[in-house]
Amino acid sequence: MTSLYQTTRKILIRSLEVSVMILMGILVIDVTWQVFSRYILKDPSTWSEELARMLLIWVSLLGASVGFVHRSHLGVDYFVNKLPDDSRTLVELSSHILVAAFAIIVLMYGGYEVVSRTLITNQLSPALQIKMGYVYLALPISGVFIMLFSLEAAYEKYIALRKVLKQSQEG
Repeated sequence: MTSLYQTTRKILIRSLEVSVMILMGILVIDVTWQVFSRYILKDPSTWSEELARMLLIWVSLLGASVGFVHRSHLGVDYFVNKLPDDSRTLVELSSHILVAAFAIIVLMYGGYEVVSRTLITNQLSPALQIKMGYVYLALPISGVFIMLFSLEAAYEKYIALRKVLKQSQEG
């Protein structure tokens, strides 16, 4: 079962990384076209700026998920590293639980509300005429990834905390 979990995890993370890379590539091409059409052709594209905004939303939110799984997100750990092992592990466990709660409440639930309301009201983007609910779908999707990765990290910290507490009781 562990190998199935690890395989699924690797596929999920790799799919997420590839998706971010593809979206980022499209974003670069889109912005390049915008600059080219504005300054070389002297006829600015009417849709490329809007597409860039939409892609930036997706790249940012999915990229945050990738950053979180690789533990490369912003963190202030100067004071936490000064704590004893058991306290440090407890603070790290607590922070992962808080991140999971944020992902569930704000990104998943709040994102679901935004998506459903914009789809119900049939809001369309001005230039591309894309339903804005599909653009905002990045919120709950990234929320699911961040929640999964933070709960996984919290579980690892919980196991580490149990180990540290057991060692301190024995010693």
